[in-house]
Amino acid sequence: MPAIPKANHAIDPNLISRAAIRVTQRLQGAGYEAYIVGGAVRDLLLGAHPKDFDVATNATPEQIKGLFRSSRIIGRRFQIVHVRDGREIIEVTTYRGPHGSDDAQPATSRQSDKGLLLRDNVYGTLEEDTARRDLTINAMYYDPGKEVVLDQLAGCEDLDARLIRIIGDPTARYREDPVRMLRVIRFAAKLSFDIEPKTKEAIRECAPLLEEIPAARLFDEFLKLFMAGHGNPTFHMLLDHDLLSALCPSAAEAITKDPSFKGMVSMAMANTDQRVKDGRPVTPAFLLAALLWPAVKTRASQLSLRDMPPSQAINSAGQQITAETCQSMSIPKRFSIPMREIWELQVRLERQQKRRLKDTLSGRRFRAAYDLLLLRAEAGHGVESAVSFWTEQQRLYPDLVGSAKPADDRQNFNRRRPRRRKPDS
Repeated sequence: MPAIPKANHAIDPNLISRAAIRVTQRLQGAGYEAYIVGGAVRDLLLGAHPKDFDVATNATPEQIKGLFRSSRIIGRRFQIVHVRDGREIIEVTTYRGPHGSDDAQPATSRQSDKGLLLRDNVYGTLEEDTARRDLTINAMYYDPGKEVVLDQLAGCEDLDARLIRIIGDPTARYREDPVRMLRVIRFAAKLSFDIEPKTKEAIRECAPLLEEIPAARLFDEFLKLFMAGHGNPTFHMLLDHDLLSALCPSAAEAITKDPSFKGMVSMAMANTDQRVKDGRPVTPAFLLAALLWPAVKTRASQLSLRDMPPSQAINSAGQQITAETCQSMSIPKRFSIPMREIWELQVRLERQQKRRLKDTLSGRRFRAAYDLLLLRAEAGHGVESAVSFWTEQQRLYPDLVGSAKPADDRQNFNRRRPRRRKPDS
């Protein structure tokens, strides 16, 4: 395999995790091959500080576990070993082999009728493992002892050319694991790279394959796509490649039909990206509320045509859109409940009711609901007077904002006026 010596690459050893180095040294000392691999090598070559470090080896999961007391084998579809070293967890994987090999038995390798990998524990050589990885820029191996980079598939050339290229035939690789399409988009957005033409062309054809992916796994991918500081470019690329509909079908349809919704969601993504870069907290609940609001608002408008009151229309639309979205991407209740509360508060904020002023200001979801109202105003959705009203109230009562305790907030939000008893006749 082609090796790039220390003199020809710019990897700074000081950026490498001491834990990852110890894991590779322990494996090599026991007679196994071991390399830092994947995104860490890519980031090191780009001069960035890797977030995580993975190690690849020819040792089996059982052999790895035998070497490290603080380790455990996880996964069934794709077995890996988590090695704990101090506060760090290093993910160690055994070289993968091709599915057509003699070792590819049903117990270790299985594919669906459509080519989707259901089990992937066929072990192979370093060269075979390289060919099994997803992107050329993620298929480089680094030996921290010898300080050499192994690059069989010209990943360094693609890094220099700023290209995202799938390894092998794109259609076949997407069929094996459709989530690779989302990874292509994510890395292109994160690195501001172009997508190699064949890698790009196969996405539109294979996009429907994402329907085969479990809804829980797609929510995990949603977090990776939008919560890492590159959500805005990712959002636009998902729309351009018709992949947003795989995550949020109703939202994709509403955003495509109304450009003002696209601008509103884009601003929400950009604001979240900035918060991530500033080290401030972010929550999927608000981002989901902004992303799905176009679908909720569109559905509520349709329900209002049937003489349904605004608050009831938003409530019903919110239930429907949440249920529809969870068919493709399961949203945990810890995010879906506050998301729906943010939507329902939009009606109260628009009404500007002074008699419920303090209850509204003190609610836990007020600030998030107000932020969504601001985005709607910036998108030209006719709520500017409501924004002015609630901006002034926060100036007058700053200590009230978000001051309610969780139980009190829930109680206030669902409180109804008591019915008057009819006088006895």
